[in-house]
Formats: sequence, structure tokens, C-alpha cells
Amino acid sequence: MEDEREISGDKNVMCQLTDPEGIPLGAAMYLPQNAGPRELQRIVNQLLNNEEKLPYSFYISDQELVVQLGTYLQKNKVSVEKVVEIVYQPQAVFRIHPVNRCSATISGHTEAVLSVAFSPDGHQLASGSGDTTVRLWDLNTQTPMYTCTGHKNWVLCIAWSPDGKHLVSGSKAGEILCWDPWTGKPSGNPLTGHKKWITGLSWEPVHLQAPSRRFVSSSKDGDARVWDISLKKCVLCLSGHTLAVTCVKWGGDGMIYTGSQDCTIKVWETKQGKLIRELKGHGHWVNSLALSTEYVLRTGAFDHTGKSYSSPEEMKETALARYNKMKGSAPERLVSGSDDFTMFLWEPAVSKQPKTRLTGHQQLVNHVYFSPDGQWIASASFDKSVKLWNGVTGKFVAVFRGHVGPVYQISWSADSRLLLSGSKDSTLKIWDIRTQKLKQDLPGHADEVFAVDWSPDGEKVASGGRDRVLKLWMG
Repeated sequence: MEDEREISGDKNVMCQLTDPEGIPLGAAMYLPQNAGPRELQRIVNQLLNNEEKLPYSFYISDQELVVQLGTYLQKNKVSVEKVVEIVYQPQAVFRIHPVNRCSATISGHTEAVLSVAFSPDGHQLASGSGDTTVRLWDLNTQTPMYTCTGHKNWVLCIAWSPDGKHLVSGSKAGEILCWDPWTGKPSGNPLTGHKKWITGLSWEPVHLQAPSRRFVSSSKDGDARVWDISLKKCVLCLSGHTLAVTCVKWGGDGMIYTGSQDCTIKVWETKQGKLIRELKGHGHWVNSLALSTEYVLRTGAFDHTGKSYSSPEEMKETALARYNKMKGSAPERLVSGSDDFTMFLWEPAVSKQPKTRLTGHQQLVNHVYFSPDGQWIASASFDKSVKLWNGVTGKFVAVFRGHVGPVYQISWSADSRLLLSGSKDSTLKIWDIRTQKLKQDLPGHADEVFAVDWSPDGEKVASGGRDRVLKLWMG
């Protein structure tokens, strides 16, 4: 049989299509060696009975297939004796233009810019600074809109509610303020309770509660607190960590995750604030946590179409549909980055054992972030590199080198095709996930870049740092 196939020149390859979770799509099948991504796309759309033809990309052992099957197998010396596993991944239907120029340098802050964040619909931008203010910027005119005053110390973190109606900020003095983004005025008095500075803020997902009311804060005092902005008070105190809580995330299934300097990650339920489980494994401080569903949690009901909503119910419904579609049948995944130079990938709903350990960084891991489609994990480290990992298996995929100083923060484009990094070396860099190369170098800041964010609508990038200016970058 083999000889006959060879002689007739019909060199078919036995292939098995699987989804990113490894679930096979139909039986293994013989494919001609001249089949490429376009032919595979047709097959997948047929097998999935998609009425609308959707775009997919294909991977063989974490490498994207961009040529014909035969060419790839020859180049990579893959044996055709075995079944070749081809992973299909849905691609975003829309494409983001790469950002390549600075469109505005806006001064106003009188101390370092420590955080920048676009609103869920991408129409507004907020920044927090060492000058004790939060600022809201008009993206159309690229000028300052409101200066929000009220904090007595550095503003360390900010977070937009996923319905876009509120902005909260946390300070080095441990107090939290809630702002009305349309007026720049505080809504109510400062929320007090934490004894030391605020390290993180995260809102309850809008598919669980609309309009947005509750958010969680983490603090150096070792506690996390859940606040209700309608009641204007703390409704739950999550205490149990023995050292500072460094980061916090409110998951799509309603759990809260806290990472701490005590090397553990704790999982809390949000009715009574009870501890559900503890994730152990790190040998040093946990610095950063990220959820596989984070992008849809952050954007709620808003997507690239720019649709607006008439009621909280409609928003909640749309957000739930987006969340379920993104999550699929797999559990929500969590990744943690630590001072021990490693990361762990967890499925907290399934097990308290990590799914896998991600090693390779030579210095502490400062920031971890899942791509919007959940297929990739990016990590930023003080070793000056950014690394890319498979978001489902945790397998190492690529390293991006080019920064000459520690990398502080990363952010993804909405279509998961580009990754942005900001560094102590005063530059921003944009990396192309498909080619695994530097796409764009963005110099321009006069000093360290502390904070970067890519707007959820994909149009703009914002950055801020030690030079006190906010920069906007466009395509």
C-alpha cells in the first residue's frame, strides 16, 4: 500500500484535527501534502457545520502552519509514519492595525504616571500618578478632561467597572476613591479600612451583576476587601494571608483569587467571603495573576462593533454570552508569576495542584497576561525578556528579546495577534505573535515606562512613566 502511494505520487499524510484543548474533530484523515491553511479552513468549517465561514489558524506542535503541509513536514523533518496532530484555533474576525506612531504627548501630571487604563468600550482613558491625582483624558481631542483630586498619597492602581460607569483608584495611604467618569467628581467619601497601600483592584464581572456594584481590593496589609459602591462600604473582608497581598482577580465563575508575598494563592467565594482552596507551589512572592477569560471580563458587553446598550439586563445577557463563548467547555485558567523566576498554570475549579510549571526566566516575573482569545500567555520579566507560552498547555513557545532593561508591563491587542511591552529602558515594543518577531519599536519616553494599555477597541495604545507624560500611539 505504502509503495503504491509513493509510486502514484499521491503522498497523503494521516492527520488528526483537534481543538486547543486536544479534543479531536472527527476521525483522523488522509490529507494531500499540498493542502495548506486555506484547505484546512474549509475542512474545519465543514466539520463544525459553520453557517458563516470562520477564520482559523493551524498549529503543529505550537508552530503555526503557514505553508503547504508537505513543505512544513519536510522542513521540520516530521515523520509521516505517525499521525500528525493539527490544532485549529479560531481567529478574531476583525484585525487590529499595528500601532506605529506617537499621536500625542500629553503633560499634566506633575509626578510619575503609575497606571493607565482604557474604559471597557475604549472611548475613555484614565491614569493614576504619584502626584496623588487621577486624570481622565479626552481621546477625541487628545487633551486632559478632568483632574480627580482627593487622594492624599500616590495613586498606585485604577480600575474601570466593566459596564463603564465607574472608575476606582487605590492609593499608597490605603484609601480607595470611586469616581464618576462623566464628571470627574468623586461619588461618595473615600472607602477606608485597609491599613497599608492598595496593590490591586478588580471588579465583579458584569455577567454576574449588572449594573456593576462590587469590586475587590488587595493591600499590603495582608487582606483583600470587597466593597459595594451602592452601600458605599466594605461588605466582606478576606483575611488569611500572612503577608502582603500583591494582586487580585475576580473570576468569571464568581471566585476571587488573591496572590501574596506568603507564596500562596487563595481562592475565595463571594457570598460570605469563605476560603475555598489554597494554591501552593511558588517558592517566593507571587507578583502577578491573570485569568484566561480576563479580556471578556474587562470588556463585559462591549466588543469591536461598538454597540451600545439600553439596559443593564441587556448588557448582562450579552456579557454572559460573550463569556460562555470565550470559555467554551473548558474551566477558567489562572496563571501566576513570581519572584522565584517561575510561573504556574492552574485550573482552580478542578484542582489545587498546578496544571504545569513554566520555567525559563532568569529573573523575577513581574507581569503575566493571557491573550484575549485565551490561546497564549505572555510574561514580562526583570531579565529584560518577554516570553510567550501556550495558554492551554503552558508549553514554552518563544522568547522576545530586544529590551535592554527590565520589562514592567504588557498588554495585548484585541485580536490576540500583537503584544505590547513597556520597559525601564524607556521604550515600548510591539511583537508579532505569528512571526514571533519585533513588529514595531516605539521610543519617545524620556525615562522608564511603568504602565501600558492597549484600548479594547484596538485603535490606540497609551503609556506613562517616570517622565510624567502620557503618550498616545495610533496606527
